[in-house]
Formats: sequence, structure tokens, C-alpha cells
Amino acid sequence: MVALVRAVRRLALGRPLRSDDLGEQLLTKRLALPIFASDPLSSVAYATQEILLILSLGGLAYFYLTPYLAAGVVVLLAVVALSYRQVVYAYPSGGGSYEVATKNLGPSAGLTVASALLIDYVMTVAVSVSAGVDNLISAVPALNTHRVALAVAFVVLLTVMNLRGIRESGTMFAFPTYGFIAGVMILIVTGFVRVAAGSTPVAESAGYTIEPELSGLTGLALVFFALRAFSSGCTALTGVEAISNGVPAFRKPKSANAAKTLMAMAATAIVMFAGITALAIVAKVHVAVNPCDLIGFAGNCETDPQRTVIAQISAAVFGGTTNIGFFYVQAATVLILVLAANTAYNGFPLLASVLGRDRYLPVQLNTRGDRLAFSNGIVLLAVTAGGLIVLFDASVTHLIQLYILGVFTSFTLSQAGMVRHWNRVLTTESDARERRRIHGRRALNGTGAVLTGTVLIIVTITKFTQGAYLVVIAMPILFFLMRGVRRHYDRIAALLVVDEDSFTLPSQVHTIVLVSVLNKPTARALAYARATHPTTLEAVTVLGDNTGKLQREWEKYEIPVPLKVLESPYREVTRPIVGYVKSVRKRIPDGVVTIFIPEYVVGRWWEHLLHNQNALRLKGRLLFTSGVMVTSVPWLLDSATRVGAPLGKPAPGDIRRGLPTTPELSGKSTSGTP
Repeated sequence: MVALVRAVRRLALGRPLRSDDLGEQLLTKRLALPIFASDPLSSVAYATQEILLILSLGGLAYFYLTPYLAAGVVVLLAVVALSYRQVVYAYPSGGGSYEVATKNLGPSAGLTVASALLIDYVMTVAVSVSAGVDNLISAVPALNTHRVALAVAFVVLLTVMNLRGIRESGTMFAFPTYGFIAGVMILIVTGFVRVAAGSTPVAESAGYTIEPELSGLTGLALVFFALRAFSSGCTALTGVEAISNGVPAFRKPKSANAAKTLMAMAATAIVMFAGITALAIVAKVHVAVNPCDLIGFAGNCETDPQRTVIAQISAAVFGGTTNIGFFYVQAATVLILVLAANTAYNGFPLLASVLGRDRYLPVQLNTRGDRLAFSNGIVLLAVTAGGLIVLFDASVTHLIQLYILGVFTSFTLSQAGMVRHWNRVLTTESDARERRRIHGRRALNGTGAVLTGTVLIIVTITKFTQGAYLVVIAMPILFFLMRGVRRHYDRIAALLVVDEDSFTLPSQVHTIVLVSVLNKPTARALAYARATHPTTLEAVTVLGDNTGKLQREWEKYEIPVPLKVLESPYREVTRPIVGYVKSVRKRIPDGVVTIFIPEYVVGRWWEHLLHNQNALRLKGRLLFTSGVMVTSVPWLLDSATRVGAPLGKPAPGDIRRGLPTTPELSGKSTSGTP
């Protein structure tokens, strides 16, 4: 069974990598773009749609706001990208917004950013995968009933790909990302060529009207409505900060390569978002939150999905839903939206590893797996995002309401932290030219902080009742959870500080060997216990049907260790032994009690059910007794020996699992159960 699991693991994840292979996993700009920028690049596939969906609540009356709202998103994206370019140079260690906020605004601000980003990364996976499934269903409507299963399957696939390692996953993701960019660029160029030639593309929904849920909005009501649509369009900014978190993954010069990748991502995203929005306006794409509000909708609005905005544009530009151009764009969109989650698969584990290093999350999250990826963080992200997908039925409309609140929290605090960073730098900088540059950088970050802070307020207000309140609740919970983890680690560290008494030898060592039958495992445990030369040594058993035979054999072999038999009126094993150990411990408060327990090491999963049950229960109780040391004395069964073969040449992970690596450690099975 172990061999089968190992074979499947190697097939899925590949061979383990040595720690000194980490340098070979560093990324070129060409590979870094699909790994860290797939989320913001893919967001253009649905950011325009999110603006139109909100505007559709007022029917067609407010669609005229679309270009102005899109322009606002473009300006904001440019400012945020330029601001994070400065983070890349100022803080290249990979902490990103978390490190900026922690060092400049304090630990509480850093934890606020961390909690916001962790939640946002989870939402990135859930939203991106669900949006990808939406576009797949637009091309193949029959798959609509399998929406959740498809989304979960994509999450599993992404998880396996990322567990194979950052460089290998980047190679696999490069083609879909660049294929999507090429497809959208061809779509935009072709669309505008047709417009210039007088053959303007017309969307399938151009003739639809929309039943309004809101009407007659003026003044502040209209402003609030427009801001709500704008906040939905700001999903185009998700993932912009991921490159600042991943600077250590770049090849040298790390900061320069990361900055160039960031600028390439921002420019590409702006061109694609602006082009898709313009074509949506030209082709008169009409979408609604509820398809039944579309007057003229072909099909059953209760069961049939409406095509996405990008699907309608590609059908209009390329001449229908059976054209190869349509299917190419849809296939590329599905792939990039699913793979957009890869931004989170890199950002979440990296951030979690930094938090684990700083003791705000379990330290295991800072440990690299066989393929030098932060495997624990990857699995944690997959499980959490998969749960959200199931809970919300893979609905982008529902999931999107929980989105972007976290990312704009991190944007705002990060930019505010950079302003304080430049203020501190100015106190030590005397060169006039450099001071002018710093003033410019500070002004840029200050502008970014104001803009993103304003959007954060807008997003919180406009999305609060639609589901954002769940994030508002979740962020403080995660914040205080991380604070609690840090307090625990700090308290334990304080308790474990070495002092003068730490190296004082115990006054005496009372050793107990637990026995049930006399066999080779028991004999080995006795021999090992005697070799440690304790102050006192005894064997202990619990009265049972086999006790008489055990006592006779003890005398027959003249074992030089006294055998003590404990009474057990209720035929228990654990309670009498634990009680006796505690009584010994009370007699020697300045000493220690060492317990030796013979155990079988098995090689088949079902053998665990047949052996060591008493030993496991005893260890579970004895480990909670102060001043008691529990030592397992292993005896390998034949099945365990075969799992570890060939001896002397351990397979990867054998030592960690306690399997034999040399003939001297092997043993043959005998009758009797310790």
C-alpha cells in the first residue's frame, strides 16, 4: 500500500528536488508573467461584464456611464501598478504589502493586510475558476448542470500542478496565458478594423431590452449607483500585488526583473480591458443579473445561461458561435480564468510562509515540500477555495460580492506605509536630486493611498449587503486568530528559555519496561533499558489470563529485572499503568520516570488495526504526565522490511517514516502483541 501511494505521488508530483536545486527554480520574466500576472490579465474577461451587470439594474438607461467608469478603472490600475513598482524596489524580500505595512505602520496594520490578502487569495481561486466554468458553459451549454463538479475538478488539477513546483507550473501555464493575450489582442484589432471598414460588429443581445429594477435615479442616488458599478469593475485590479510578494522567485537582478514584469502586466491588462469595454459598447452587448430580465432572450431564462460579454463580443466580431475564432477565444478564456487562480497559488503560500516565519501562522507553512514548493500552503488554499465553490454553487455573481474588499484594504495600507517609508528616507537623504525623486515617489504613493482608500470605502458601502459583510466579519476573526497564534508561540518560547537549572541532572531515573508477553520485541526493550543504566529498573505488566505464563517464563530465563504485576479489577490496561507511573513520579519529584514500550513497525495499512493499540493508548495518556519520558522500541515485521527494501538504499521519505535503511535495524516477526 505504501509503495502504491509512493508511486502515485511520484507520478503526479515528480521526483523530489534537493534543497540546493532551489536556485534552478528561479523564474525568468517570460515565465514569471504567466505565474504572477495571470489573475489581473484574466480579470479583463469579466471586469467589463461586472460593470454592465450592475448598470443593467436600471435597464438600458444607464449604460451610457460605461466608458466613464471603465476610464476610472484604467487610471486606478495604472496608479496602483506604478505604486507597487516602488514596493518591489524598496522591499524585495517578498513580504509585499504585509512587510510594507508591518515595518511602517506597525504589526497590527501588517496583520490587517495579511488577513485581507489571505482572504482575497482564496476568493481569487473561487472566482477565477467559477468564471472559467461560466465561459466553458457559454461554449457548451449542456455542461451547466455540472458547474460545481467542473469547478472542483479544476481546483484539484491546479493544486497538483502547483505541487509539482513553481518553475514547472510556470512552464505549463505559459502557453494558455500568452494564448489568451494573443486571442484578445486579435479580437480587439479585428473588431476595430471592422468598425473602421463600416462593418460594425453587433452582439446577439443588441436587440434585447432589459426590465429595470431601478429607475429615475438622480443626484446622490445616481452617484451611489455609478460608484457601485465602478467598484464591481475594480475586479480588474485583483492580483496586481502578487508580483511584489514574489520578488524572491525571480532571477537576478530580482527587483529589476520583477518591476519590468509588473509594468508589462499593467500595460497589457489596460489595453485588453479598454479594448473589450470599447467593443462591448460598440457591439451593444446587453447582459443582466437575471436572464429573465432580458426582454427578447432566446431560450428558457430559468435554465439556459446567457453568454458572457467576451463570448458575445467574439461571436459578433468573428461571425457567429460556430466560427473557429469564437471557439479559440472561449477556450483561451476558460484556460486563463482557471489558471488565473495560479496567481493565488503562488501568492497565498508565499505570504503564509512569511507569516509562518513570523509565528503568526503555524510554522509548518514555512516548510518546502518535495518539489521545493510551500506544499502545506497550497493544500490549505485548495481546501478553503473548494469549500467556497461548493457553498456558493460556483456562482460568479454570488462569489464576486466577497471579492476585492480584501485587496483594496491591502492596497490602501501598503501605499500609506510607503508614504511613511519615504518620509523616513528623507530624514537621512541629503542629495538634492535624490530628494526630488523621493518627493515624486511619495506623491505617487500618496495618490495611490487616497484613490485606493476611496475605492475601499465605496466597495465596503456598495457591496456590504450583497455579501461583503462576510469578509468584514472574516477579516477580524483571522486577524485575532493570527494574533493568538503569535501569543502562543511567544508564550512557549518564553517558557522554554534555557536557564541555569536546565542542565541539572535528575536525582534518579526510574525506568519501567511495559510487557504483556515474553518475546523478542520484549527482550530487545529490556536489553535497551538495561543498557541505559538507570537508577532503578523494573518490568511492569497488568494482571490477566496470560500473567501466570509470563511469570513462569520470567523465572525460566532468569531475567535480571524484577517483574511487577498490577491489579486490574475491571480488566483495564491503561488506567492501572498510568496510576502506577504517577505514584512512582510522586515518590521521586526531583527524578524522572522513563517508560519503554515495545512496538511493531508494520508495512501494510490494515496491520495497524491488529497491532500496537494498547501502546498507542498508553502513549497518549503518559505523554501528558509531567516528568515522564516515553520511548518506543521498534520491531520491524516482515511486511515493513519489504517496504524498505533494498536495505541500505533508502527511498525518499523512508527515514522520515521510520523505515529500515540498514540490515542491522531489521527484525523478524514473532508471535504475541506488545
